[in-house]
Amino acid sequence: MSRYPLAFLVALALSLALHAGVLARWMVEVAPIAEQELRVSLVPAPEDDRATGTGRTEPAPAPPPKKTNKPAPLLSGPPPAMPDRKPASLTAPPAPTAEEWQRASTYKLKNGKRYRNAWGQQVRSMMGTAVEGPDQGMVRFRIEIAPDGKVAQVEELWSTSEVASKLAWQAIRSLPPLPPTPTGKPLVFEQTISFLPYETGWPPSYVLDCLPEPEPFQNPFAWNGPSPPKAATPEHRPPPPEGCPPDSTADTIEEEERSMKRQMDQWRWGR
Repeated sequence: MSRYPLAFLVALALSLALHAGVLARWMVEVAPIAEQELRVSLVPAPEDDRATGTGRTEPAPAPPPKKTNKPAPLLSGPPPAMPDRKPASLTAPPAPTAEEWQRASTYKLKNGKRYRNAWGQQVRSMMGTAVEGPDQGMVRFRIEIAPDGKVAQVEELWSTSEVASKLAWQAIRSLPPLPPTPTGKPLVFEQTISFLPYETGWPPSYVLDCLPEPEPFQNPFAWNGPSPPKAATPEHRPPPPEGCPPDSTADTIEEEERSMKRQMDQWRWGR
């Protein structure tokens, strides 16, 4: 009988067979992975080939055009002709009438306000028609009128048009005899002459001229600390005791309408 029992030999054989099977499976699964070459395809297969296997491919879309900063080509040839447009023009206003000069020569308020306005209107009426263009403009003078109505001195302060300045000087040198000044003293003032195709200078309003001159401005809310504070009171300027001249505060409907129209034209109200 053998040195080793039969059961021991059977157990040894089963153990060897089991280990051999495990080693064989590990060699089959691991060894091929270690020796396999890694290959990567850089060109993907077309969508149609992968999906249907037909081998038909669509052409690739064209790339978008590149943006360039080149300027657009200029149009060749002369520019299109603009339609002819007649330039705007405005005739000179009429000269003050004899009645207006008479009222101006007796109006003493506001440094001869009526006289000053009549003088500017007289000069503008002699300058002719203002036409839109480089010749339009304004010119401002400092004038001294002698007590007898003669022009004593004229100084041009500034102008925006050589033509307007030339025409104004010609009109001043050709002025007709003027009435005496309202106060019987030399009248010194400044006046702007408008040589424009849309306005000739607006006439002033004489509604509040009879009120006395306002007092110099003082801040009613200023307080130095030690003195008692003074309450702010609205300014009150009563008319003079002798009353107003009959033509100075003529609050007529026509004058109010002209004043309102001038303000609407200046500030574009209602447009």
